[in-house]
Amino acid sequence: MNHYLAEFIGTTLLLLLGNGVVANVILKGTKGENSGWIVITTAWALAVYVGVVFAGPYTGAHLNPAVTIAMALNNALPWIEVPGYILAQIAGGFCGAFLTYIIHKDHFDATADPTTKLGVFATIPNIRNTSTNLASEIIGTFVLIFVIFFITGQDITINGKTEPIGMGSLGAIPVAFLVWAIGLSLGGTTGYAINPARDFGPRLFHALWPIKGKGSSDWSYAWIPIIGPIIGAILAFVLYTLIK
Repeated sequence: MNHYLAEFIGTTLLLLLGNGVVANVILKGTKGENSGWIVITTAWALAVYVGVVFAGPYTGAHLNPAVTIAMALNNALPWIEVPGYILAQIAGGFCGAFLTYIIHKDHFDATADPTTKLGVFATIPNIRNTSTNLASEIIGTFVLIFVIFFITGQDITINGKTEPIGMGSLGAIPVAFLVWAIGLSLGGTTGYAINPARDFGPRLFHALWPIKGKGSSDWSYAWIPIIGPIIGAILAFVLYTLIK
């Protein structure tokens, strides 16, 4: 195990469960069809929990380029490692999307609407407005990163050796509740990517994979869930630094 592999596997788990719940709710013929926003936001929070449980002991479980950039800005990660982390996260997002598709292939085939199929993988705003959509991603990610800066892992010292208690340096349970709150309160406008790898990796899968009846991958929107979270992370670091 190394940092990059941990980020890859953790992000794969995150996107398998995250994209998986969206597929379960919006695709035709699933047992969870039309079960709603509460189901989606709850499962995404639990997906974060699972990803952090796995990757936390190795990397602190970034699973998100915005988190990686924020940690590097805070001198918690060498900048030379940032590209490797981000590539691993994007690859994990792609792999998680692939596994989601394999599991739900029959339901993708049964779903006629191409926008619904894209919605399993990528974020789509309900009302398309560049300025407000961008603001939504900036503010949602700002809340995520700003609170993460104040979440400290608990350690225990045994025989002179310090080990993390439970689930990694960021703390799986607090981060899961944080993502759940963001989804419930702020996520209804754009689908709250708050994570460039969460959107770009699966959107890339949608573009490359021969999915029956798929439409456009909507690349004209794709820059918003990339740039918005990065701006939000930088602003969160600035305010955290000023307060600290």
